[in-house]
Amino acid sequence: MEEDRTEERSRRRRDVAIAIVARLQQCGYTAFFAGGCVRDALRGVSPKDIDIVTAAEPKIVQGLFSRTVPVGAQFGVIRVLEQGFEFEVATFRADGKYVDGRRPESVVFSTPREDAERRDFTVNGMFLNPVTGQVIDYVGGREDLARRLIRAIGRPAERFLEDRLRLLRAVRFATTLQFEIEPATWEALQEQAAEITVVSAERIRDELNKVFLDPNRVAGLDRLESAGLLQVILPEVQAMRGCEQPPQFHPEGDVYVHTRLMLSLLSPDAPLTLVWAVLLHDIGKPVTKTFHPEEGGRIRFNGHDRVGAEMAEDIMTRLRFSNEEISAVAEAVRNHMVFKDAPQMRPARLRRFMARPTFPVELELHRADCAGSHGDLGVYDFLEQKREEFAAEPLIPKPLITGHDLIAMGLTPGPRFREILDAVQTSQLEGDTRTKADALALVEKLL
Repeated sequence: MEEDRTEERSRRRRDVAIAIVARLQQCGYTAFFAGGCVRDALRGVSPKDIDIVTAAEPKIVQGLFSRTVPVGAQFGVIRVLEQGFEFEVATFRADGKYVDGRRPESVVFSTPREDAERRDFTVNGMFLNPVTGQVIDYVGGREDLARRLIRAIGRPAERFLEDRLRLLRAVRFATTLQFEIEPATWEALQEQAAEITVVSAERIRDELNKVFLDPNRVAGLDRLESAGLLQVILPEVQAMRGCEQPPQFHPEGDVYVHTRLMLSLLSPDAPLTLVWAVLLHDIGKPVTKTFHPEEGGRIRFNGHDRVGAEMAEDIMTRLRFSNEEISAVAEAVRNHMVFKDAPQMRPARLRRFMARPTFPVELELHRADCAGSHGDLGVYDFLEQKREEFAAEPLIPKPLITGHDLIAMGLTPGPRFREILDAVQTSQLEGDTRTKADALALVEKLL
C-alpha cells in the first residue's frame, strides 16, 4: 500500500513537472528535464527529484508561475511551487571563473550545449524533452550510461578544480550506481584528493552518508581508500589498516579488514547510527595497541572502547553530525565490549542495559562484530532470547513507590531519596520486591 502511494505521488510529480516544461515551451522558451532525473529515467528508475532547465531568464520564470521562490536567482535558479510539489527551474548558463574550489564567481546565461558542458559527469549532463521524449546529449552521457562509467565532462582535472566536492561525488555515484570510474577521471581524482579539505564539513558528511548508507557501502569504502580520500577525511579509519589483532580472536585479519567485513554483514537498509558505529567501533585500537612478551607476544587494546568513544565524538563533531547522532554512536562504541558480560549480569543490570534507547543498534553492532571475527554468536542468541522473555512486560516496570511515599513516611527530600528509590527498583527488577507493601517494608529495612 505504501509503495502504491509512493508510486502514485511520483507519477503526479512527473506530470506536474511536464506541465511546467510544456508551459515554458508554449511561451516560446526551450525547456528540458536535466541532470540526475534524466539519468535515472534512462535506467528505468523513478527519480527522487526533477530539475528543469530553460532558456527563460529568472524574471520570466517568476512571471509565468504564481508561486515561486528566488533561491538562487544570481545563478539563474528559481524554485517553482505547483500542486504541492517544488521544482528548481534554472536558466541555461555558463559558469565564470572558480576561485575557491566550490562555486563560480559569476554566471552568464547561455545555450543548452554550454550548460551541459559545465556540469560534472557525462551521465549527469543529459537533457530530456519530456513532451516529445527526445534525449539531448552533448557530452556522450548515453554511451557512458550504457558502459556503466562515471566520466568527467571535458578535462577531468578542470572539473575537479572547479568544485572539489566532485571528488566525493564521483565516488558516491560509482558506489550507488555500481559503475566504474573512467581511468582519466580516476587519475585526476587521486591527484587532487588532498584538496577535498576546502569543502565544508557538512557537504563532506552528506556525501559520506550517501556512500555508507548505500547497500554497496563496502565498495564505496574501498574507493575512498584507493582514491586517497579516506586518509584525508577520516585518517583515524585509515590508521586501522595494518593494525594487527590477536589471531585467536580475529582470524579475519587486521582492524581495517575486520571493520570492512562487518560493514558487508549489515542489512541493505542499515540505519545511519549503526553504519557509523560499525565504522568507528574499533577506532581506538591503533592508539591503544600494546604487546605483551610475558604472554607470548599477545596483543592487547586495553581501554580501546573508552578511547574509541571519545574519538568517535571528535570525528562526528568535526563532520557536523547532530548531537543526537553523535551521542548514539559514541554510546555504541563505548558499550560494545560490555556485551560479552551480559550472560553474567544480574537481572536488574541486564534489564537496565537492554532498556537503553541505543540497545537495538548496539545489539546489531555486536552481532556483526562477532560474525565478522570469531563467529561465536552465543551472547547475541542469549540477548535475543531475553528480548523474547521480556517482551510481555516493560523492561523497566512502573515504580512500586515514589518520592511522595517517602515523604509520607516522614523522610525529608534529599540525595538519599535517589539511593533509596534505586535500591527499591533494583529489588523490584530482581523479582524480590513485588508489591507496594514489599517496597515500603524494604525502605524501613534500609533506614
